[in-house]
Amino acid sequence: MIPTLFQSGLNAHPSSGGGSVGGWVELGRTTLGSAGSSCNVSSLSDKRYYMFLTDAQNSGTISWHYRLGSGSVDSGSNYASRGSQNGFPDGTATSATEINSRMIGGSFDGFSVGYISNLSSKEKLLQWHTTEPSTTGAATAPNRGEGVGKWVNTSNPLDNFGLIELDSGSLDTGTEVVVLGWDAADTHTTNFWEELASVDVGVATDTIDSGTITAKKYIWFQAYGEGNTEMQFRLNSDSGSNYASRRNNNGGTDSTFTSQTQSKINATGGTASTTCFMNGFIINNASNEKLIITHQVVSDTDGAATAPIRSEGVTKWANTSVQATSLQIYDNGGTGQFGTNSKLRVWGSD
Repeated sequence: MIPTLFQSGLNAHPSSGGGSVGGWVELGRTTLGSAGSSCNVSSLSDKRYYMFLTDAQNSGTISWHYRLGSGSVDSGSNYASRGSQNGFPDGTATSATEINSRMIGGSFDGFSVGYISNLSSKEKLLQWHTTEPSTTGAATAPNRGEGVGKWVNTSNPLDNFGLIELDSGSLDTGTEVVVLGWDAADTHTTNFWEELASVDVGVATDTIDSGTITAKKYIWFQAYGEGNTEMQFRLNSDSGSNYASRRNNNGGTDSTFTSQTQSKINATGGTASTTCFMNGFIINNASNEKLIITHQVVSDTDGAATAPIRSEGVTKWANTSVQATSLQIYDNGGTGQFGTNSKLRVWGSD
């Protein structure tokens, strides 16, 4: 369930001091204290929609997947999934004992963001996006995966969700699964996502800068650009050759970019990108490369006679010493500037 523009949690804008009514609330998390084959969150409250964040740390060669359950995790042949790795044609798995995450597999850490529709009388539907750094360093582009799945239980709401490792390695210490919930009836004041930055440019500019933000493990950002622009980003104003990206435009073949001075995830190919919108997530561990998942749409030429352009991208910032504490959105490749209605919102949580 993706929120409306610049909203975190559908009904509610979170504020830095909390106190919003409704929105995404943390229902549970599990962080592994030692290596293991699974990382499950149990006893979840019954919510209409779930959002999940996974931080998969590797110990050896891992291939991680998802399982759901009611009362306990279901390991029966009750799953089906479809997904793609690095833009290759979809693969499918049917009557499976888990949902295939469609990651490449290997000795890599990984980050995923996904959503689940949870109606007790219907099959539970999932969608997610994942990324992993591949070889350490900006000289190698990260991998990306995307997929959809279903758990065919039609008698109970789910109350268990987790990762399972199906290769020769293990999920290492520090692996974490966080599950958030949203329901129209929610009136809590404990929104998971805290607003860290709210920028309305007001004047034409080449850069939209968050300014210094509080360091958080999980970061969610949205940027809107007005004018003939293309969106890229940097973290902590780092202009060194410390970024590597993988990008897919309009469902074509993936392009990779290594040792870059900023991300390369912009939607390209249009003639006059009049507006653009980017939605992104960051896993922001100080001692790990920062992994970023982004989606962009640009309007191209105004009017219904021209289809918009889309981009799916992943980026890594090859810094393993500090957390990101600022985000800069750049106009790179466009012929104009971000117009006066351009915006940036950043939320975060530990």
